[in-house]
Parts: sequence; C-alpha cells; structure tokens
Amino acid sequence: MKITIIQEPLLEFGKGTHICPRNGIERMGVYDTKDELRRSELRLGIVGRGEGVDKLDVWLDLCRTGILAKESHLSNLFKGFGGVSLDYGFHTQLLSSPGYTRTIQKSSIVKVGKNKTREDRVVDAVNLFYEQIQFLAENRSIDVIICVIPDEMFISLTKREKHSTEDTGKVELYLKHDFRRLLKAKCMHLGVPLQLVVESTLLTGKANRGNQDDATRAWNFATALYYKGNKTVPWRLKEERFKPKSCYVGIGFYRSRDGETISTSLAQVFDEFGHGVILRGTPVVIDKNDKRPYMSEQQAYDLLSSALSEYGKALMHMPARIVIHKTSKFRDTEIKGFNRVLEEKSISAKDFVSITNTDMRLFSDSNYPPVRGTLLSINENEGILYTRGTIDFYQTYPGAYIPNPLKIDVFENDSSLEELAEEILGLTKMNWNNTQLDGRLPITLECAKKVGEIMKYVDLGEKPQVSYSFYM
Repeated sequence: MKITIIQEPLLEFGKGTHICPRNGIERMGVYDTKDELRRSELRLGIVGRGEGVDKLDVWLDLCRTGILAKESHLSNLFKGFGGVSLDYGFHTQLLSSPGYTRTIQKSSIVKVGKNKTREDRVVDAVNLFYEQIQFLAENRSIDVIICVIPDEMFISLTKREKHSTEDTGKVELYLKHDFRRLLKAKCMHLGVPLQLVVESTLLTGKANRGNQDDATRAWNFATALYYKGNKTVPWRLKEERFKPKSCYVGIGFYRSRDGETISTSLAQVFDEFGHGVILRGTPVVIDKNDKRPYMSEQQAYDLLSSALSEYGKALMHMPARIVIHKTSKFRDTEIKGFNRVLEEKSISAKDFVSITNTDMRLFSDSNYPPVRGTLLSINENEGILYTRGTIDFYQTYPGAYIPNPLKIDVFENDSSLEELAEEILGLTKMNWNNTQLDGRLPITLECAKKVGEIMKYVDLGEKPQVSYSFYM
C-alpha cells in the first residue's frame, strides 16, 4: 500500500491558468474569450408569476453589478462576485425585457394546487409552464429560459422519500423533484436550455435563509447561465501537450419511469475541451445475484461505436486514447464489446475504470479530513481517492459531512493508477453548474447521473438533445 497526494489540477481560462474557477474567471476571464467570433450577450427569457418575475429582476440586477463577499476569514472560499459585464470576468451582458417575459396568472397556480394527487399537480404545473416556454422558444430569439417557481407550488410538487446521502451513507428524508425532470424532458425538443429557480432562493441578505451566501449563489447562477446560453465552456482542463488526445466516456444506468427492474445504459463523451455528447443506450440485463445491470457484448459494442461516431462528427478525427468510466464493475461481455470497437477504429491506448462508493476511510493527524487528492494505492489496479476533503487553498474542509472517498478499480489500462486518479480529480472540476473546486464525481459520471434522471421522461421515439446544458 502507498499513499500519494495528487496536486490540484490546473484549469485554463482566457489569459492564464488557476486551480479555482472563481479566481480564474475573475482574474483571467472565461476561456472562450480566445474566440474572436464569440458572442458577448446572453438573451434571457423569463417565465413566472408577477411577484417571482419582480424578484428575479432584482436578482439579475445584483448579478450584473456584483455582490460583496460574506464576512469570513476564509476569503478564497467565500469570494465576492464581481458581476456580469462586458469588460470583466464573463465579458458578456445579461439581456432581459418585458417582451421576453411571460407571466403566469395566480388563478392558474391556485388551480394546480387544488389537485388532490401530487402526480396530477406535477403534470398540470409542467403543462402550465410549458405553454409559456413554448411561446418564447418559438417566437423570441433567446439563449436560456429562466423559470421562477412559486414557493407554494414548489412545496406542493415535491415528495419526501428516504435517501442514503452520498457523503455519510445515512438514510434521511429528501425531496424528490419530478417536476424539474419532467419539465426539462418535455421542453427538450424546443431547443432552448432551462434554468429553474425557486422564488425564495432569489432573496438576499438577511432574507436569504439558505445554506449558500449571496455571492456564492451568484457565482453558480451566472456560470450555469453562461454555459447554457453560450454553448461554450467558461474554463477547461489545462491541456498536457505530450499526452495523447483522449476521449472520456461515462457510462451509468437508470431505471425506466415505471420503476421496473429493466434499466437502460447511457453514455457521455467528453474531450479535454469539455465538449460532450449525450447518448441513450438500450435496455440491459439485471444480474440475478448482485442485482446490478450490465451490457451484453453487442450492447457494449453498439454504445461505444455510437459514441465514437458522434465524437468523430464533432471533432472530425478519432481520439488517440479512450478512457471509460463506469459506475459498476466491468463484465467480460462489456470488455469484449468495447475492445471490438477500439480494434476497428485503430485506437490502441485505453483505460477501463470502475468508480464506485466504498466503506473504507482514511484518518488524518488533524481535526480535518484527509486532503483532497489523497490516493491510497492498494495495488497497481485498485485504489481509494478523496475527491472531497481538506483544501489548502480554502484553508479548511468546505463540506458539511465526513467525506466519502471513491473506490477506483482498473480493469484494462495503459496508464498508471496514479495517472488515472489525477485525471479523475481534474474531471471533478468540469461541472459548470458549480464553481467550488471540489466536485465529488468526475463530470463523466456526474453527467451520466443527471442525464439518467431526465432521460427516463424522454419518449423513446424522441431524439434527446446531445448537450449537457439541457440536463443540468
């Protein structure tokens, strides 16, 4: 056994590199400022009741001008938000107007709330918002539609269920938001990404009783809008010139909407620039012993073949190396199917990596958890990686629970365990829905999880959108 501390991977921005998304955007600008033909405005459509639209207008004005950091000695963790403007940070402007706003009547919202079952309330609420979203998408030139959900509607559309938390494993009650998933699935064919916000999350100062401070919420909100609306990336991983061009494929499974045991596989393809392609696989078999889904050889072949076909269309070349991240162990049938594709495409460099949860824990010699990037190498093909933990740059551990590390199992590889762990750590920073630098899962699997939540609501006859922006 050996313990290694992996250094925090660098991110590339418009005029340099940094380990932190917020500092990088603030000091060096978003990555796509390198593009001479980039757009410098985001046109926002807005749907909500009158009070919600008014609250959003105030929030957008704050996001344009900037928000001071909360009082704290942890200045790198709680960073002030400098605003969204043409000459700073995002180098863009947020455009909104009454002509791009659709107001939902109070009587319609009250009518939805009178439905006796939650399922009926969800369906009617989705149809209520969809009607206005459809009008904007078909009659206005807009980049993102922001849906402001009334607090009372939000409460009536949620369902409490038991859930095992990702950090502690403790079974707790949580709110299941079928409304969000169904609305995004129903609106997908309109071709405009959605940003959903609840009215109460738009309150600021003392009125904001949420867990995040105002500036942090503004960082995450503006970054998500920028990624969804510009169809580009605000940062990317720093490119290693001497490494082969790699394609990262995340494979997960999700249950069908009817809750039956048959699941469907999906894949997300990323390159080092952050480009992604969403794919939907076919129904798969459930192992009778461990109850886990897996693919046949032909299914694995078809899935990776389709993924590389889309990759080739987007980038006009094949990658030199394939990295497959999977949420369960690799089966022999899956490995055979993947290898058949790689042989046909003449791709020789490959790494098949299983990334799962583990009950193993490490303890540091301080009151804080192990440092993010701590890797326990059990052997050449097996390790434990802390993607969440104490961060020197933040001078603290920024989590609320004891961090749960990832179990890494390598099935076929041309890279070392340490190299693969370093890549995983870097890919945890490629989620443009969050500007804190310590994501838990690599974007390959984080995306696969998010896509699965929504894909089950997309009709089989409908072609799903290929961009992650429609699922986050």
